[in-house]
Amino acid sequence: MTIDFAAARSTFRSPVAGIVSPVARSKAANDNGRYKAAQVPNDQMLQAALRHFAEHGLGAARAARAKAEEAFFAGDRAAYDWWLGITRALDRRLAAQAERHTPQPQMAPKAANEATQERA
Repeated sequence: MTIDFAAARSTFRSPVAGIVSPVARSKAANDNGRYKAAQVPNDQMLQAALRHFAEHGLGAARAARAKAEEAFFAGDRAAYDWWLGITRALDRRLAAQAERHTPQPQMAPKAANEATQERA
């Protein structure tokens, strides 16, 4: 099988020239500035996230989120924060979604507590 190569006629219209041109490179942005101080992963967290990624591959963020949810429902806040941090290091959007959908502890109104105590 032969392969024919046709070079671009003009470097101004070349797709490759558009990719490597200074104009295209100037559009790159650093999105690290959106982290809150508590969300910046430290070296230990990054190493753990990389090990977790090596073990689980592309599903590592979902696996970390599942472990965070398990820790949350087990009542282990430290483990929940740890696994949520690993999820955040691998996939910020998935971590934000997990934080939004994690149920917050509900406190019963004082009147309901008093009524329960009176019945007992």
